[in-house]
Amino acid sequence: MLGIHDIWLFVLSGLLLNITPGPDTAYIIGRSVQIGWRGGVTAVLGICAGCLVHVLAAAIGLSALLAASSTAFTVVKWVGAAYLLYSGIQMLRWKAPADLLQENREKPAIRLSHVFWQGALTNALNPKVALFFLAFLPQFVDAEAPHKALAFMTLGMMFIGTGMAWCLGVAVFAARAARRVRQSGKALVWINRALGGVFIYLGIRVALLEAR
Repeated sequence: MLGIHDIWLFVLSGLLLNITPGPDTAYIIGRSVQIGWRGGVTAVLGICAGCLVHVLAAAIGLSALLAASSTAFTVVKWVGAAYLLYSGIQMLRWKAPADLLQENREKPAIRLSHVFWQGALTNALNPKVALFFLAFLPQFVDAEAPHKALAFMTLGMMFIGTGMAWCLGVAVFAARAARRVRQSGKALVWINRALGGVFIYLGIRVALLEAR
């Protein structure tokens, strides 16, 4: 009805893509180690929200515009690179609060809202992710399908759903494995610095992207 074909291949490809370690996995593990399962789950939700933006964009044609217009691509590229570099520098400069080691700490050292929006914006402002969805989703939709936008949305939500399930497992596992690490303020600082380095690296990579 929607013109979707080879759905088994799509699901399999999506699972393989989702379980392949990458920047998103590093971010989820880092926040899980720092804050616990709440931080990891929040990071997952933020990343999925960013992916949803690209799915919606692919469905309504914005990604096609991004691929066709070098000006639009350049603007998104530099905004995304600037955000990643800014976030990376902020994470490198992060210092653990003085009360971080208190036993009865109720609030995490880093706000969960910050974790969510950082994950969301990192994905939403990455033109490489937009082009990935634009190239990947149409492979499984008939060229003459009457409702291509709905088909793209369906496939996109399936991809996000399988990715969310895998990433939530990674977040919970990492949080449980790192309980002792969270008792060390110095360890948390160095984890944040490592994440900052990843963000700076991604910012440089995004800045070097070329429209094709």
